[in-house]
Amino acid sequence: MSWISKKRRVAVVGAGAAGTLTAARLLKTAAARRLPLEVVLVDPCAEAGRGVAYRTEDPRHVLNVPAGRMSADPDDPDHFTRWLAERGWPEDASTEFVPRAQFGAYLAHVLAAAATCPGPARLRRRAARAVGIRRGGPALQLDLGPDGILTADAVVLATGNPPPSQAWAPAGLRGAEAFVPDPWAPGALDSLPVDDDILLVGTGLTMVDMALTLARPGRVVRAVSRHGLLPRVHTSTPASIPAPRLEPKQGYAALRRDVLVHLARCRRESGDWRVGVDSLRPITAQLWQRLDPADQARFLTEDQRLWEVHRHRIPPRSAKILQQLLDAGQMTADAGEVAAATSEGRRLRVMLTDGRTLRVGAVLNCTSTPLRPSDSDDPLITELLASGLAVPGPHGIGFATDDEGRLLTGATGSPPPLWTLGSPRRGTLLESTAVPEIRGQAKAVARAVVDGLYPARNRRQSRQSDLYGLPLTTSAEAARLYNQGLERILQGGTGAPELLANAVQVDPGFGVAHAAQALLGHECGADINVAASLRSAQAAARDRGGDRERSLVAAVTALIAAPPETGSRAVLRHIAAFPRDALVVSVAIPTISFNGVTSAEQTWQLVDDLRTHYGDDWWFTGQAAFVRQEQGRWLEAEELATRALAAQPAAGHAVHALAHVHYETGHHEHGRAWIDAWLRRHGSRSAYRAHFSWHAGLHELMLDDREAVNRRYHEQLAPSRVTGSRLLVDSASLLWRCAVTGRWDGPLPLQAVLAAAPSEWLDRPPTPFAAMHSAIALAAGADPGGLDRLRRQATAHSSPVFREVIAPLCEALEAMAQQRWRTSITLLRGLLPHLAVLGGSAAQHEVVEEMLIRALLEDNRGFEAARILEARLDRRPSPLDRSRLMDALRPRSLAATVASV
Repeated sequence: MSWISKKRRVAVVGAGAAGTLTAARLLKTAAARRLPLEVVLVDPCAEAGRGVAYRTEDPRHVLNVPAGRMSADPDDPDHFTRWLAERGWPEDASTEFVPRAQFGAYLAHVLAAAATCPGPARLRRRAARAVGIRRGGPALQLDLGPDGILTADAVVLATGNPPPSQAWAPAGLRGAEAFVPDPWAPGALDSLPVDDDILLVGTGLTMVDMALTLARPGRVVRAVSRHGLLPRVHTSTPASIPAPRLEPKQGYAALRRDVLVHLARCRRESGDWRVGVDSLRPITAQLWQRLDPADQARFLTEDQRLWEVHRHRIPPRSAKILQQLLDAGQMTADAGEVAAATSEGRRLRVMLTDGRTLRVGAVLNCTSTPLRPSDSDDPLITELLASGLAVPGPHGIGFATDDEGRLLTGATGSPPPLWTLGSPRRGTLLESTAVPEIRGQAKAVARAVVDGLYPARNRRQSRQSDLYGLPLTTSAEAARLYNQGLERILQGGTGAPELLANAVQVDPGFGVAHAAQALLGHECGADINVAASLRSAQAAARDRGGDRERSLVAAVTALIAAPPETGSRAVLRHIAAFPRDALVVSVAIPTISFNGVTSAEQTWQLVDDLRTHYGDDWWFTGQAAFVRQEQGRWLEAEELATRALAAQPAAGHAVHALAHVHYETGHHEHGRAWIDAWLRRHGSRSAYRAHFSWHAGLHELMLDDREAVNRRYHEQLAPSRVTGSRLLVDSASLLWRCAVTGRWDGPLPLQAVLAAAPSEWLDRPPTPFAAMHSAIALAAGADPGGLDRLRRQATAHSSPVFREVIAPLCEALEAMAQQRWRTSITLLRGLLPHLAVLGGSAAQHEVVEEMLIRALLEDNRGFEAARILEARLDRRPSPLDRSRLMDALRPRSLAATVASV
């Protein structure tokens, strides 16, 4: 029998979230490769997806993470919210804390959908409990107790969290009828007394759920733990920032200090420490693994609980109910430990270590699950350790695993085909129990298992490729991370720099990922060492790159380090040779992500030439939509953008194109409403949400709604909401437009923008596009010194665009600040025909046109300003321009009228 027709069997032990996600991913992976894989899901529960966490039917038990972060597929972040919308939830439920029972149903749906994928892969359920595993030649034999033996070519342990430890409970409590050792066990709460007080031991997430369920008038729910700390609360408006750059080489004390400084900075800049804690999530495992064992032990002893109450938070509504119970005296939460307990009929008399005595109807064990497998009484875990198929992980926590989750035995020879994910990996990863971690592990485990079972197919597919089939000389894991990062770039989504950083961490010699990092740092102002990334890309291209990779690195090098004309030619040569290199194509076309390297006519021709290479691809369709709106082909642009958004609702280029269509056709009310609706659904995951907020603010400005523009700025574009280069491109730009149109009351809040903006863009902008926005921000912020410095740099720059466009723009802005209106008019008129070389869109032309209109009005040349406004109104009506036209034509003194003629 050939390798491709031989059926292999994988047993997945556990049908909770981890097991369900793993089984689904195994089925999808096998279906994609047309492999005859049998996946056996082993669990005594009747329904997959529930497990302990999602078995509850109490609607007060909700997810502790917003729905927008709970997709089963890390490559499709909106999958869960779309599923909810199909079942009657609001269209944008991304910030909702959904009942956990709903998520359990969703996981069951995910598995059922995967089981129906076309191909030879099959799912089989086995309603049994695994009590042991032993080797049986190259395969493994799973002992199912009275249900027999199941032989499998590979086994994945997805056992989830074990029941809570009882080690803390004194003997008099453990044997008591009123003691509930596991409140999540089926029927555990059925026989609780109706009116007696209840003692919850533990003050974590389980305690919160039990308190919400058990609290009622006439009963006091008392919670105690060693520390008495309650979980912190999620914000109702979650935000995100990139992961910081932290390095634990200096030891734990220095790392702890750096983390606290990072959290303090986040709180100072955004008003919320939570964004800082959440930004550590992508790098927590890296930091943990880089600490030496002594520092890891110090964290576990000194800071683990403090970290957990801040990291694993509860929803605002749960916190509100909990606080109401505390305020009403229906609940207490204190530090304390159980010292002894005696039964008094059906009640318990509990003595605490601080001397207090409580009389309660029941004691519920709400403590955390045991971290060490050696403390477990599960026969499966016991046999794994006794047989040597598994060994404890760092500090005895969980199991020791490799990077893909395969269990390590400590013995010589190849490890058994045995993997795990989730809670058993806590010793290796520290954070390994939440769905965002587990779904990524499930994908990695499925790939590793299938690659191991079908090695011949794996060898045939050993060459990695990007999203468009171009070769990548790297490992499978690094290629996966790069492709996720590339997709974020093409979407205009958040997280691309972090994913690329993870890719080059997995494979430091991954040249394409280093080149992509350099591009993001140079073009988009991402916090990346551009020079270092470029050097790494060049070294990797020399050492092991193929033709395409060497060409890409050469094009990126020329774009960053050579004169603009040379860089443009190199990029276009690369695209001619590799037209499906979407990363470089996106750099060439001036849209929202990059500044572009072509003139308008070249861009239009390039997009037309590439159509046959991309077909109906959603990203390219969005690019084409933007080009069509630049050509004034509004209906065609709208149709293309709508088609792209139907395929990918988060497609940033399509959103940008549609925003321009609404603006340029004068549909300001509709455009504002459409952008706001999109922002509610997808804005939290868009790297360009500030730019789309800017577009909405521009609509409000054109509607002459000062109050709305002011509110928009403070709620969505102030430095507390926006970071990096978007502060200049969007926040400062909107303020400047308000200023030159006379639609901002009081002083512009530009000092805060300049203080938070990236210093390299202000001091030495990397591109003409960056320089233009820096010049506008410096002018709006009344920084004549900075503006003069930028003008002198531009005058001496090697690039003719800096010399011929940026330098006179700075001079015009200086003239406006000094009220030398005629000088500024002359300079601005001379600039208007040449602004396309800056990249971006027609917005650059319009902001300079606004400055010209202001200068003309200030110089009493209203008729000239009126001609510009009339031409604009013919093209695009707006209340603002109609009002300004009337002002321009208002009768003035005879001398002023003669001068304007």
